[in-house]
Amino acid sequence: MSTGRFPVPKRRAARALAGLALAFVLGPAAAAPAVAVEPALGESVELVRSLRLLPVGEGLETTVFRPAGPGPFPVAVVNHGKAPGNNQQQPRYRPLLLVRELLQRGYAVVLPMRQGFAGSGGSVVGNSCNTAAAGDAQALDLDAVTQWLQQQPWADTQRMVMLGQSHGGLATLAYAQQPHPGYRLFVNFAGGLRGSDANGCDWREGMVQAFRRYGAATRGASLWFYGASDSYFPPALASAAHAAYRSAGGAAQLVSYELPGRDAHGLLNHPEGVSVWLPPLLQALAAAQLPVDVVLPQYASAGKAAVPPPSGFAALHDVERLPHLRDTGRAGYRVFLDKPPPRAFALSAGGAWGWAQGGDDAPGRALANCARVQRGECTLYAVDDAVVWPVPTDAP
Repeated sequence: MSTGRFPVPKRRAARALAGLALAFVLGPAAAAPAVAVEPALGESVELVRSLRLLPVGEGLETTVFRPAGPGPFPVAVVNHGKAPGNNQQQPRYRPLLLVRELLQRGYAVVLPMRQGFAGSGGSVVGNSCNTAAAGDAQALDLDAVTQWLQQQPWADTQRMVMLGQSHGGLATLAYAQQPHPGYRLFVNFAGGLRGSDANGCDWREGMVQAFRRYGAATRGASLWFYGASDSYFPPALASAAHAAYRSAGGAAQLVSYELPGRDAHGLLNHPEGVSVWLPPLLQALAAAQLPVDVVLPQYASAGKAAVPPPSGFAALHDVERLPHLRDTGRAGYRVFLDKPPPRAFALSAGGAWGWAQGGDDAPGRALANCARVQRGECTLYAVDDAVVWPVPTDAP
C-alpha cells in the first residue's frame, strides 16, 4: 500500500492496520496547535503538544520552531536521544544551539518525541540486542511525522534534512533506508544504541551490523559526528560502524573531533561544540542544495551570563562542601546533579539557591531563579560539570 508521495515499506506495514490510510489530527481538545512562548528563544513559536497520528494511535508530542510568515520553509526534522531513567519523564528535546543556527537560515525545525518518550503516548520499542530492528521501530514514527509534514502549508517537503542525536541518530539512519524523496541529507550525531554487557549479547557488534544493513539499503548522503571522548561510543566502535556502513554501499562522511574537558557524546549541548559541527554541516547542506546563508539574523543567540572558569573550590559531587545552604538547598543541588548539561546552579550567602537546565543560557536562568528568593546577591556555584564558585582569597 502507499500513502501520500512515498511508499510505506513492508517492514513498517504493521502500523497501517485494517487497510486504513494514515490520517492526522490534533489532540482531542485542540482544533489547532497551541501557540506558546519558548522563554529560551524569546520568540512566539508554534508548539504542537498532542499530535495524533492514526492509525498509529498514540500521540507524538512535537515542538515546531518556524520563522515568522506563511512559508513554505525548508524543513529540518531533529530526532532526540534516549536519556537514562524513565523515558516518559524525559523532557521535550530542544537543542537550541542547533535550532537557532537552522532558524537563522530560514528552516522550520520539527522536534518529535517518539512513542514512549516525554509527553508522547505508547512505549519505546526495541532493544540493544537487536539494534537494527530497534532502529527500524523508531523509524516508524518518523514516517508518520513526515506524512504529517506533507499536509502543512508552511512545509516545503521537497527541501528537507533529517538530523539525530544518539538514539535519534540510529533512528535517522534507519529511516534513511526508505525515506521520503524530499530528504536530501541525513546527519548522525553520535548515533547508536548502547546496551549492557549483562544482557547476554554483544551490543557493540550488533550496532556495527545494524549500520552495515542500513548502509546496504541507503543511497542518500549522510554526515556523521563522533568524538574521541564519547562515553557511549568510543572511536574504535564509531570507526567500525562507519566502515561497515560504507563497505555495504552507504555514503557517509565521518567527522572525528576533540571536545576537551567534555563528554563528546553531548556535542550539541555545548556552545564550544558549534565550531565543531557547524562548518561541516553547512558544507554538506550546500552540497545537497539546501539553504546555508543567514537570512534571519534575529534568531541568533541572545546575550548570556558570563561563566567563570573552574575554580577547584570543591569536587562537583561533594554536596557537603556547598556553602551557605541548608538541607533543602543541598537536596536541590542533588536534583541538579541528575540533570544533563547544559546546566547551572547558583546560590547566595543568604541561603538562596536556584538551578536551570537546557536552553540557551542555563547560567543566566539559574542566577535569575536564585535571585527570586531575595536573600543577597547570587553567584554561580557550578556550570555543566565544573564547580566555578570562587575560592576565598585567604584560602591556603
